[in-house]
Amino acid sequence: MLVEFHGAAGEVTGSMHLVEAAGRRLLLDCGLLQGRRELEARNAGAFPFDPAGVDGLVLSHAHIDHVGRVPLLVKRGFRGPIWLQRATADLLPVMLLDAASLAEADAERANRRREDDEPPQAPLFTREDVARVLPLLRPLDYGARTPILPGVELALRDAGHILGSSIVELWADGRKLVFSGDLGPKGTPILRDPEAVAEADLVLMESTYGDRRHRDRAATVRELGAVFAQAWAEGGSVLIPAFAVGRSQELLYWFARYWDEWGLARWRIFLDSPMAGRVVEVYERHQELFDEQARAVWRRRPSPFRLPNLRLTDSSDESRAINVLHNGVIVIAGSGMANGGRILHHLRHRIERDDTHVVIVGYQAEGTLGRKLVERVPWVRIHGQEYRVRAQVHTIGGLSAHTDQAGLLEWYGQFRGTPPLALVHGEDPAREALAAELRRRHGVQATLARPGMRLAV
Repeated sequence: MLVEFHGAAGEVTGSMHLVEAAGRRLLLDCGLLQGRRELEARNAGAFPFDPAGVDGLVLSHAHIDHVGRVPLLVKRGFRGPIWLQRATADLLPVMLLDAASLAEADAERANRRREDDEPPQAPLFTREDVARVLPLLRPLDYGARTPILPGVELALRDAGHILGSSIVELWADGRKLVFSGDLGPKGTPILRDPEAVAEADLVLMESTYGDRRHRDRAATVRELGAVFAQAWAEGGSVLIPAFAVGRSQELLYWFARYWDEWGLARWRIFLDSPMAGRVVEVYERHQELFDEQARAVWRRRPSPFRLPNLRLTDSSDESRAINVLHNGVIVIAGSGMANGGRILHHLRHRIERDDTHVVIVGYQAEGTLGRKLVERVPWVRIHGQEYRVRAQVHTIGGLSAHTDQAGLLEWYGQFRGTPPLALVHGEDPAREALAAELRRRHGVQATLARPGMRLAV
């Protein structure tokens, strides 16, 4: 069994690893590169392998940095089955259709501004390309060890990251590969904790927060409540860039839990993301994947997705109407790194007001607008125009959907022995710090995966 790394190998984006086993070629994830302009430009480039020569694809979860190039893979010749957890199969068309719509809109905007001698810009993929992906999906439940190709078996375990997120177990040629996907922290609201896996001949483990520990979640929730209290006292508004899958639903969960304590009845709350609204429907269809506490919260009325002053905005006109409201509004909108989507319009209207509070609740990749806000830059560019950042920016790190260094060390420590380990999905400072701790605690020499690197299992 051979593994070749092609994405999220030194960065936190574009997850993609090619496995050769039992005479077959199997791809783990096919994610979109996000962040700096030059990084995103690589999405349109050729794959480092022939898509038509890939026999199958396994998707760990539905975040766009793990699934966003699947339509392009199919467009360029891939025709194999796509295995994924059942909830991920329901989320995938929502995510990909939204990405296609954004790509089409970006291409249309660029073509309106192009000079006559410049070639027209085409979207990376279209909604028609997404439609060609859906017949290839092969949904699986957690736990079942399933033959997927001659000589190859697959099982998915709960990764506790977002709904349907999976740890991948792969058997072939008498060897076993375990790919962590993205691992969630223990105690994440709504979701169950990541499952332990005991045996492996090679482990591919994410390392997003390999160099730090998250704040205590209770302290984080108190901090979030304090932001709302301050914003209300100042007569201001709150903008929260949030991923449509996972973070938006968790925020609404906390809103329901602390409805009275945070005085949320006095606010006008908007989930300004058509995609997040559709994701809410998927969550409600898969309550069997919730943890016990979340099931209890959902049995109450109103549920987190039915708060009396929550409005799910679908149309662009509804979204624009929010900006007529000068204060007393909480807006959750995509994208989570503020590098596209409706949050840009809200930031454009409010970022120069000092009574605006921007709450950062997730990882911000290098080069994104969200990262610039975290770094407190004085000016930002939105839709080609410069804006002075007068808004107050709050980074609430304890809400991450990724586990921290302690969680990663604990998860790896559940394997029997010390199986060989490659660190993926992490920038180098995080991976190097995690590798040092793994060596100190477990005596394992972790490999830092690089694009094009090959490892034998």
